[in-house]
Amino acid sequence: MVEELVIAVIAAVCACGLYAMAAARVIRQYERGVVFRLGQLQGAIRGPGFTTIVPFVDKLHKVNMQIVTMPVPAQDGITRDNVTVRVDAVIYFKVVDAADALVQVEDYRFAVSQMAQTSLRSIIGKSDLDDLLSNREKLNQGLELMIDSPAIGWGVQIDRVEIKDVSLPETMKRSMARQAEADRERRARVINADAELQASKKLAEAAKQMSGQPAALQLRLLQTVVAVAAEKNSTLVLPFPVELLRFLERATPAEAVQAVQAVSEAVEAAPSPPADEPAAPASAPAVTPEATAVEPGAPDLTTPDLTTRPKVSSVPTSAPPLDEKPQKRQDAQPV
Repeated sequence: MVEELVIAVIAAVCACGLYAMAAARVIRQYERGVVFRLGQLQGAIRGPGFTTIVPFVDKLHKVNMQIVTMPVPAQDGITRDNVTVRVDAVIYFKVVDAADALVQVEDYRFAVSQMAQTSLRSIIGKSDLDDLLSNREKLNQGLELMIDSPAIGWGVQIDRVEIKDVSLPETMKRSMARQAEADRERRARVINADAELQASKKLAEAAKQMSGQPAALQLRLLQTVVAVAAEKNSTLVLPFPVELLRFLERATPAEAVQAVQAVSEAVEAAPSPPADEPAAPASAPAVTPEATAVEPGAPDLTTPDLTTRPKVSSVPTSAPPLDEKPQKRQDAQPV
């Protein structure tokens, strides 16, 4: 009798333990529990912590309430300006109503993914290529509104949608590269033209300032000559004096003729190139005081005659060829 009572107590304890194990549930902080009793949704949503259900009658579903990051597969489409592109995106969403996420849709993750793909293709068809490349913020907001509208009924809130990458065909990439290069060249030419305009204005001001001062022009010319002479292997060609031209312009015809005659006379008076030096005469014998007496009427050899010079004929070392004519010196003729 006692043994049967002990066995009954042990059996009851084991049954209670099994019941407690089957009824006890633990819900994490980022989860919510939805209980279905005999297939019917119970009104109360179980919060995080310890909770119990009726074994074999109730069924507890845990729903993750964290933000989910889901990549959207790349979608091929044609933009409004007839350019074929391939666009992929990423979507951030979370469950705000655990009961609707389980009751209103079979698989809310799959539903959100499909809605994101269709919305992305729709955005591609409504946008231009420039918008996809440079105005993504506006497109992201449009995608978020398109996906969030049906997702609210599923107990899901779309937190953020972003276009991640836009792939273009190789031909389009080359065309865009050429366009960008042409645009950069255009900007460079505009900048160079502006620089030339400003430089020409400054040069005009400098020329106007220096036109009334000839000395400033000469100083500027000398500075240029000094700068050019500093370079190696350089040939300097100096211009005709501007002052002389201005004098001739202002002068009367008689003054101009006189100036030209003066220049001609200066050219004629220029020294001719030196001729061959005469051969040195033979040295005369030294005359001493003890020499013989000088006869009357004979020349005095002790006192040199400075008025007479020996005539020395210069003979060329080599005669010129017969077929060549001697060159005559052309004197400057007056104009």
